[in-house]
Amino acid sequence: MPVLSDNIRGALLMMGAMCAYTLNDAFMKSLADEIPLFQAIFVRGLGAIVFLVFMCKVLGQLRFTFPARDWGLVILRTVGEIGGTYFFLTALFNMPIANVSAILQVLPLSVALAAALFLREPLGWRRLSAIIVGFCGVLLIIQPGGADFSAYSIYALAAVACVTLRDIAVRRMSRNVPSVFVALVAAVGVTGLGGVGSLFVEWQPFTALSGMQLAGATGFLIFGYIASVSAMRFGDIAFVAPFRYTSLLVALVLGMLVFGEWPNALALVGGMIVVATGLFTLYRETKLRIRNRMVPDRIR
Repeated sequence: MPVLSDNIRGALLMMGAMCAYTLNDAFMKSLADEIPLFQAIFVRGLGAIVFLVFMCKVLGQLRFTFPARDWGLVILRTVGEIGGTYFFLTALFNMPIANVSAILQVLPLSVALAAALFLREPLGWRRLSAIIVGFCGVLLIIQPGGADFSAYSIYALAAVACVTLRDIAVRRMSRNVPSVFVALVAAVGVTGLGGVGSLFVEWQPFTALSGMQLAGATGFLIFGYIASVSAMRFGDIAFVAPFRYTSLLVALVLGMLVFGEWPNALALVGGMIVVATGLFTLYRETKLRIRNRMVPDRIR
């Protein structure tokens, strides 16, 4: 048996993570007609919290002694996670899974733009052009004013904004804050949202099918988290990161086979534009990191 290189391992793990996350989305979407959104978020979150507490204890990351600045960023990230979960799942429950997934692929572009605006990170004309073209691709997916337009597309865009806030907060965190602990705090926040929201809806009993669907969603969510964290520990980020777009392909297949959904031609073109510009942005960011490591500080 040939030994896999670290880059190949990382790529396989990233593909596995994206498949798992998308399968989690599909299981959650399949619950839309049976279980209220907040009830599903709450019950799924309980399983995630149990797992993350266990992981924190195993890794020795269950500690609370961080500077106030880092705690502020952890809370800010959690707010982004809560908003992202609510808006994303609301859109997912009411839109084709492939369309929602395609809109979410704009994240590398929105994060790059937000980093330039709020963190003063450099943004050259090439990446700025890619971001503008990418957002034009999003308009093709959403098709405002068209026959296939859904108001829930706005929820998907709101999810992008919230997740962008989450990722920007992570960029400002010190490395002393354990990643698993940050995920645990976010899981507590999201589960709290589900708990509060579920007080105002009528709980529905779980059938054998809906129970298995929710268990599947929780299991794939946990696996996706483990695989995505592990992916970044193997190989180069520049090589591994582009494989995150596997989720769009999986969403297209699941949408067609499970939900009988298929995006129209404009939405497909828009999705391809978003993916292409996202890959270009990742490529440019990688080149800049390499150049900045090679050029002395006084010449930057």
